[in-house]
Amino acid sequence: MSDKVFKPSHYTKWLIEPITFIMRNGMEFWRGNVIKYATRAGGKLYDGMDEVESEITDLEKAKRYLDMRINQLKGETTL
Repeated sequence: MSDKVFKPSHYTKWLIEPITFIMRNGMEFWRGNVIKYATRAGGKLYDGMDEVESEITDLEKAKRYLDMRINQLKGETTL
């Protein structure tokens, strides 16, 4: 269990874990999530999904945070 919490393989393949990069650079929540999901895309297998479906899921999550930020900049009330 601790490996899933402290050293998940879908993040530790990078020289710097995404959370370390995000926090050290003081990034906003939306930007950090884009980085998180984009870097783990193709590295995390979701229950009931194959590798392609899992990668698409993480890419869709990253895209969702980009869309929310765009909506916010446009002044839309629904993010």
